[in-house]
Amino acid sequence: MVLSHVMVLLLALAAMAAISALIEVWLGFDDIEGDVVLQIGLLFGGVAAFPASLALSRFLLRPLDRVRAATRRLAEGHYDDILELPSEPGLAALVQDVNTLAAALADSQRRRARLISEVAHEMRTPITILRGQIEGVADGIFVPDEAMFASLADDLHRLQRLAGDLSSLSRSEEAAFDLHRTPTDVATLARATAERLRPQYDDQTVALSVDAGTPVGTVCDPDRITQILVNLLGNALAACDPHGHVVLSVHTEPAPVRQVIVRVMDDGVGIAAPDLERVFHRFERLERLGRPAAAGGSGIGLTIARGIARAHGGDITAESAGPGKGATFTLRLPQEHVPVAGLPPVSR
Repeated sequence: MVLSHVMVLLLALAAMAAISALIEVWLGFDDIEGDVVLQIGLLFGGVAAFPASLALSRFLLRPLDRVRAATRRLAEGHYDDILELPSEPGLAALVQDVNTLAAALADSQRRRARLISEVAHEMRTPITILRGQIEGVADGIFVPDEAMFASLADDLHRLQRLAGDLSSLSRSEEAAFDLHRTPTDVATLARATAERLRPQYDDQTVALSVDAGTPVGTVCDPDRITQILVNLLGNALAACDPHGHVVLSVHTEPAPVRQVIVRVMDDGVGIAAPDLERVFHRFERLERLGRPAAAGGSGIGLTIARGIARAHGGDITAESAGPGKGATFTLRLPQEHVPVAGLPPVSR
C-alpha cells in the first residue's frame, strides 16, 4: 500500500514537471512569470495524474479484490481455494493469513464430517442389538430372562455413556465446564480412584502401584478430576498386556509456579512420536503394534480430560519413548494453598 501511494505521488510530480516545462517552451521564459507557470503546471499535472493514479491504484489493489472474493467464498463454505502470493510483502502476508484460515476451516469441516460419521457408527451397533433383541422377544424367538435384560441394560448404558461423552465434548470445546471448586486433597482422590479401578486391573493381571502418600491440596472440582483419573487409568490398563505395570503418582512442583503433578505411567504398547498430540484429538483411537483400538471406547475421553484440565487452568500432556516402550500421561493443575487440616475426606 505504501508503494502505491509513493508511485502515485511520483507520477503526479512527474506530470506537473512535464507540463510546466512544456508551458515554458511554448510560451517562452520571458512571457510568463515563474509562479504562474507553477500554478498552471500544478493544475494540469493534478488533472493528468488523477486518472493515471486511479488506473495505477486499481492495478496495485487488484490482489485485494482477490482476497475479498476469497473471503466471500470462505463465508459461503468453500475452503479449497488457495490464493497466489503477490510480490508486495504486506499483501503477501495478508494473503498467507487468508490461505491459513482456509486450510484451518477445511480441516474443521473434515473433522465435523468425521465426527458425525463416528457418532453414527458408535450409536448404530447398540441400537441394532437392542432392536434385534426386542423384536425377537416380540416375535417369540427369544425368551426374556435375566441375561437378556442384563445385555439390554449394557447396551442402554453404552448409549447413555456416549450421549454423556458428547455433551462433555461440547462443553470441552466451548470451554464451558461447570466446575464446582472446593479444597481437595488430590493424593487422597488418586488413591480412592485407584482402589475403585483395582478390580479391573486384577481381572487383567495388571499391577497398579500408587505413589500418593503425602497430602497434596489444591482447589478444584473433585468429581471432574476423578473423571480425568478414571480416563487415564482406564487407558493405561487398555495399553498393557497381562502382567503389565501401571504407576500412579501425585506430587507438587514448586517452580517456576506451584503445580500439582499427577502422572500415570505404563509399560504398555507406547505411542509413536507423531501421535503424542493426536491422542488428544476427538475420536482418535490409535491402533498400535497391530493391536486394535480399545473396544467400547468413544475415542473422546482424552479430549474431554484435557478440556477439564484446561478449564482448571492446567493441562494434560503425553510422553513416550516410542512403540512398545510404554507411555506417561501428566496432569498439571495450578496449586492453590490449602491447609491440610482444611481438606475434606474423599468418599470412595
